[in-house]
Amino acid sequence: MCVAPDPRRADPVRGYELDSRGHVNNAVYLSWAEEIATAHAEAAGYGREWSEQRGGGWVIRRTEITYHQPAVYGDEIEVTVKVELVRGARGVRRTTIRRISDGELLAEVLTEWVWVRLSDGRPTQVPRELVELAAAATAATIARRRPGPRAARPAQTRD
Repeated sequence: MCVAPDPRRADPVRGYELDSRGHVNNAVYLSWAEEIATAHAEAAGYGREWSEQRGGGWVIRRTEITYHQPAVYGDEIEVTVKVELVRGARGVRRTTIRRISDGELLAEVLTEWVWVRLSDGRPTQVPRELVELAAAATAATIARRRPGPRAARPAQTRD
């Protein structure tokens, strides 16, 4: 996963991707994130065939999109993805979408995936190989999320 040759793609915004205000429709950002995640897994050798051989596959559980600037018709956009965490039955990827001409961050997509058994669709442990492959990214993500030492709170007094 983390070793895919180039987890990025560049494309122009097309007319059919726009909403009534002339901006890229919100659902398109999710499609871009899912497409790059799938391409990334395939390029790294952990795509659909690999998953099916292990009796499982990824499904999206939750997605959070933060919009910074709108993309519009003709913008050339670059979509990149990185794995942030793989443990238990979960995987988390962060996708960034930028306008190529000025490098402006347009959107960030944080997607939580769940590894499920193909036989019954129930969540199950991610194959150890993927957990080990993503160990450094997982450790870095967990370290970033841990709060630092808490500052001492001032004593409360009653009047």
